[in-house]
Amino acid sequence: MNLHLKMPLFFLVALASLSSGEVYAQVPSAIAVPGQNIVTTLHAEGAQIYECMAGPDKKLVWQAREPIATLLLDGKTSGRHYAGPIWELADGSAVTAKAVANSPGATPNDILWLKLEVTSQRGVGGLYGVTSVQRINTKGGMAQGSCDSAGTYQSVPYSADYVFLGNGS
Repeated sequence: MNLHLKMPLFFLVALASLSSGEVYAQVPSAIAVPGQNIVTTLHAEGAQIYECMAGPDKKLVWQAREPIATLLLDGKTSGRHYAGPIWELADGSAVTAKAVANSPGATPNDILWLKLEVTSQRGVGGLYGVTSVQRINTKGGMAQGSCDSAGTYQSVPYSADYVFLGNGS
């Protein structure tokens, strides 16, 4: 195999991806946000918190309660993500959103990829003008095992990338 002939093709594909503005994973159509521009992309490291509760069939199941995560930009803490769901930056700007679509994670242990619509925002910092959020590139975060006692909690480590989008440039 001649790597010399294959490397230019690789670099052309990488360059084409960067020049088209697609610097994150190819998103499934179910969570695509056509016509919106990326405001910022932040990496999250934290945990998904689950509570053992009775489901509709009265059987005990793990139900998502809240995320608790640190938001990172270039490896540095830039904010936090918590129940709401809310994303809040150190500059005071924040958005609250609701999930409107999802797609499976890469493995059964990975939480869903999501498309969320912003329902409220505050501040004029880095999240100003954000109208949609995508959760992509998830790793971990799914509740494991059975829950046997109502009111118990499980904290499951996860990471994800959050892409914040808006209508502006």
